[in-house]
Amino acid sequence: MKTLVIVVHPNIESSRINKRWKEAVLNEPGITVHDLYEKYRNQPIDVEFEQQLLLAHDRIVFQFPLYWYSSPPLLKQWFDEVLAYGWAYGPGGTKLNGKEWVLAISAGAPEHAYQAGGSNAFSMSELTRPFQASANFVGMTFLPSFVQYDANRITDEEIAQSAIRYVQHITNVELNPKARLRN
Repeated sequence: MKTLVIVVHPNIESSRINKRWKEAVLNEPGITVHDLYEKYRNQPIDVEFEQQLLLAHDRIVFQFPLYWYSSPPLLKQWFDEVLAYGWAYGPGGTKLNGKEWVLAISAGAPEHAYQAGGSNAFSMSELTRPFQASANFVGMTFLPSFVQYDANRITDEEIAQSAIRYVQHITNVELNPKARLRN
């Protein structure tokens, strides 16, 4: 299985978690790491290049910090431009059918804050519904997300452990129940 990790962090050098996750997957076999802010910070998105990357991979991982209960703005722009009508959806838009979609999110607050009655009032699953709907809309299979809560307070050792779990999660073929049925 070929995996594409799309890293979307506007200031990766100052990140403790996303930077460590990115480093953890850089030398993993079968994984391509693609940093959107590194490539497109001050230039237009190369839609054809991005679409070719998607076509060349089976599992697409979107890695980002939670920003205002969503993703950093460049990812939204990327979705708007790359997941184009006639290519990803609409008549003839079947290029992503059957591919896998995984979110890898770092969130500043502790896990208990992301539930009914918590300070954020909604679960991470509820907050990521637009991503789930988008995956469904373009014919992709939305798989369980990898979430690191309490990103603002965890220790360096906990970050190292998180990076190990992150790699295990995104490389786990059994995340996809359809894959389990094929084996």
